[in-house]
Amino acid sequence: MAVLATRITTIVFTGDVTGTETIPAASNALSPGSVEIKTLASGFNTITAPTGGSVPTACTIVPPVGNTVSIIIKGVTGDTGLRLHNTDPTTIAVDPTTLTIGLTAVSQIIGVRLYWT
Repeated sequence: MAVLATRITTIVFTGDVTGTETIPAASNALSPGSVEIKTLASGFNTITAPTGGSVPTACTIVPPVGNTVSIIIKGVTGDTGLRLHNTDPTTIAVDPTTLTIGLTAVSQIIGVRLYWT
């Protein structure tokens, strides 16, 4: 069953530059509203988006606290990809037709959380 999801990114600057930027994303009335906890194997991992009447439009990837293993997001296995921060969360807005996301880990990572909205 789908749920309504609303995402907002808030950036607060202090120091030489001060201010707050609030960047809303489009609401998703067909969000799966799900959280998955995954163990990434060493190498390429295919992550399948939730289905069952929902249509995710974003995935927030949260590595475990203290993670030291690199994570690279890819479209396909041969793609060079983009290295994600070892511990900071990353939100990726995806087209509703996206069925999978590729994550490559240098070694096993236990406890990666995926928030599908």
